[in-house]
Amino acid sequence: MERIQKIIARSGLYSRRKAEELIKEGRIQVNGETVTELGTKASYDDIITIDGKQIFIRESIYLVMNKPRGVISSVSDDKGRKTVISILPQEYQNLGLYPVGRLDYDTKGVLLLTNDGDFMNEMVGPNSNIEKEYLVRLDGIITKNELRDMQAGVVIDGYKTRRCKTYFVSMDRKNKSCLVGIILKEGKNQQVKRMFDAVGYPVKRLTRIRFGEITTEGLPEGGVRLIKPHELKRLYVLNKSQN
Repeated sequence: MERIQKIIARSGLYSRRKAEELIKEGRIQVNGETVTELGTKASYDDIITIDGKQIFIRESIYLVMNKPRGVISSVSDDKGRKTVISILPQEYQNLGLYPVGRLDYDTKGVLLLTNDGDFMNEMVGPNSNIEKEYLVRLDGIITKNELRDMQAGVVIDGYKTRRCKTYFVSMDRKNKSCLVGIILKEGKNQQVKRMFDAVGYPVKRLTRIRFGEITTEGLPEGGVRLIKPHELKRLYVLNKSQN
């Protein structure tokens, strides 16, 4: 027997937290009986419905994609653009997968996909502390002192970002550009671009090269692979150890 919210999370439809909200709202039924208590348990053989629609438990899938530029980090797009789901191999097309967080349309690199709502919430929810590392091509040549100052946080729209790590990679004096790295433990909307905009160096190109310890090594652009069990375990360990 498992708590109902855990079973719902395994369906891939909702995170455990969202399932708890649905229970409180009286939208969950088990074998035809409405459930409102969060501690209520059920078995995987019970008929569980949300707003009258039965849920089915899928095998949990965890993928890493080397997301190309020009692809939307979404399940679907009303403008008909390519999404990270539409470019998946056929065997992963109908498993209820969705991206763990987002990468901008023009950003490439490491992106995780899953149908496990609990996993997604752990990795990118408000309490997540998983490191994300980016390589950033800047318009202009930032000084090492300016880059070091960014580590204490940057104010964007009245919010000061959390401490981060930065490093200098290379410069292109001819084109007045440079390549730097930044490692964050948070992921607000377009945060990397907004941080560098705030200090006067617009981002020309952005690549995420690491999520926790997961990279795209050996993956072509648009390619995917299953996350190995030990890699999955390490993500949970890293998240807890960095909290």
